[in-house]
Amino acid sequence: MQISGSIVIVTGAAGGIGTALARRFAAEGARGLLLADLDGGRVEDLAQELDREGCHTVGVASDVTRESDVRALVATAEKHIGPVDLFCSNAGIGSGAGIEAPDAVWQACWDVNVMAHVYAARAVLPGMLKRGRGYLLNTASAAGLLQMPGDAAYTATKHATVGFAEWLAVTYGDRGIKVSALCPQGVRTAMTEDHGVRTVLSAFGELLAPEQVADAVVQGLAEERFLILPHPEVAEHERGRASDRDRWLSGVRRAVSHLDLRLDQPLVQSGVPAGAQVDVQPVIESVIQPLG
Repeated sequence: MQISGSIVIVTGAAGGIGTALARRFAAEGARGLLLADLDGGRVEDLAQELDREGCHTVGVASDVTRESDVRALVATAEKHIGPVDLFCSNAGIGSGAGIEAPDAVWQACWDVNVMAHVYAARAVLPGMLKRGRGYLLNTASAAGLLQMPGDAAYTATKHATVGFAEWLAVTYGDRGIKVSALCPQGVRTAMTEDHGVRTVLSAFGELLAPEQVADAVVQGLAEERFLILPHPEVAEHERGRASDRDRWLSGVRRAVSHLDLRLDQPLVQSGVPAGAQVDVQPVIESVIQPLG
């Protein structure tokens, strides 16, 4: 898929990956953008900026955990811009906690990280199927293929995100619908500002700028790849996991032990020193080497 001439919806667009996607899509020559976020003020400011620069853009305050809001996004795009070619369901949250997280936190992660993608598909697929073409980009995470130590709800719901995207690809792939799951590892966004989360992610690989993720998305969409992996090493980690799950689990436990984390406590209470630099890459590499 080429972004040039396309009409695109991006949720979670007020910062991080969402903002980077919006800017990159505008630069690529999108015909029009509808940007949505809980933070209506920031997303409207971004929309006005991109509109002034020549890309027809509308910013909307929206709660993607409400199906009526997601349906309204599609209706607004169709009314003010045109039929949606690409829906980037990008909003996401983490808990920074394990099983002790309250039910409300687990439910919030489920609603944002899973049901928002379901609502997007329900809202946009009828029109796409009628036209015989369309693209769904669901932002998941490398945690949806592997793990996020210290965050049980995030890990579980991001696995569900990938599973749902696979289901969409199987169910609608022969009817003109393309699907991609974006699975970055660590990205420098608001979600990684907590030093405990940042330490865990940076120990497993480079923290990318959101703009680098947007570069990978544009390339992945052009190639129509299901998995878009801004961190290429994630593919190797996934192969290691699939080839010997027990060995992989053991290796992840050893890697986590090098971080001195208490995974039965929230990351923000785990005692990781601010600015700590921990290199667990040798342990990771020993796990993902091909079995011989």
